[in-house]
Parts: sequence; C-alpha cells; structure tokens
Amino acid sequence: MNRKLIIIAGMAVSVTIASAAATRTAEPSRYTNLKVLPKNISSKELQSIMTDDFEDALGVSCGFCHANNKDGHGLDFASDAKPEKEISRTMMRMTLGVNKTYLKLKHPQLGSAALVVSCNTCHKGQAFPDGDVPK
Repeated sequence: MNRKLIIIAGMAVSVTIASAAATRTAEPSRYTNLKVLPKNISSKELQSIMTDDFEDALGVSCGFCHANNKDGHGLDFASDAKPEKEISRTMMRMTLGVNKTYLKLKHPQLGSAALVVSCNTCHKGQAFPDGDVPK
C-alpha cells in the first residue's frame, strides 16, 4: 500500500511540474520606451550595447543621455527628457541603415560584431565626432 501511495504521489508531482512548465508564459519585457532596440532584449545584451556602443565609443556615462529620476536618486532610463536620447536613437537608425543599404548586411543588429559602421567609426571615444561641443 505504501509503495502505491509513493508512486501515485510521485506521478502527481511530475504531472504538476510538467503542467506548470507547459503553461508558463513568456516573461514580459522589463524595459519600457525602447524604440530602436528590440523589446525583448536581454539584460546582458542591453548592458553590452550601452557599455560598448555608447560608453566606450562616445566616452560618456549613462547620464549623458538618460535624465535623473524626479526624486534625485539614480536615472530614469525610460524618460525622454534629454534630447541626447533621441539623437542617439537617430544615430542608431543611421548606422543600421548604412550597414544594410550600403554595406549589404542583411540583418544588421546593434551590438553585433558584424556591423561595419558603428558609433566608434566616427566618434572614436569622443561625445562629439569632431571633438567640438555644439554651440
């Protein structure tokens, strides 16, 4: 009797686990207000793009494009308060377009080593490509 009970309990646990795994829905994006980057971008991919394509290529930190939180602590990554953020989006679209149209990459993707033209192509570690701050 005990053996049958253990087997039935084991089967019930297995069915419950399998059912939960099968009905699991896709995790919603944690990021809001993404207009150029994929909505389902992973944290690792986003960090890589922000570090390699922006911080390193432009020599800036997050606060260059992202506004401060209203409470004064940290940054509001979803905010469009700073014009630099929309300029960055325009530049991302431009580099993707150049790679696709002129350099014939079928599916250019930010953060990809396959990109021929990237932020660093012009910026070379400076926030402004010619080294001058706009007036």
